Amino acid sequence: MAISQESLEKRIQNIKHQIGELGDLRPGALSKQYNICGSPNCRCKATPPIKHGPYYQISFTRHGKSSSQFVREEDLDEVQQQLENYRHLRQLVDEWITLSAQLSSLRLREKRREARDQIKRPKSRIPKQTRHVGAEFQSHDYAWQPCK
Repeated sequence: MAISQESLEKRIQNIKHQIGELGDLRPGALSKQYNICGSPNCRCKATPPIKHGPYYQISFTRHGKSSSQFVREEDLDEVQQQLENYRHLRQLVDEWITLSAQLSSLRLREKRREARDQIKRPKSRIPKQTRHVGAEFQSHDYAWQPCK
């Protein structure tokens, strides 16, 4: 099934609209951590240990630099929404790139088709029977003679 230029453009416009509606973005991954402290008589040193936590931490890489930040429990829902918005943005941009490549190919193909239709090729002045030199071309005017 051939995809029309109009349908590709419409899908790209829809993606642009969705991107504009996303809200706050945050790259990274959220993890839940439990820690052991340095106090010798703490519950985290017991058998079995009862570790401190949970502590939430977001890890990300931006401009080649890795970083991590602790996230307060009261901010957890908002940070998770920002992470989801960022994942959705990446998915939308990837789809946009795919559709744009298809649209570009379609436009180039159409441009070549229009140029081909506009060019009027002049007819060859050489008759068809003598146009190709090879096994099918035979000259009856000259007989082959070996060199002396």
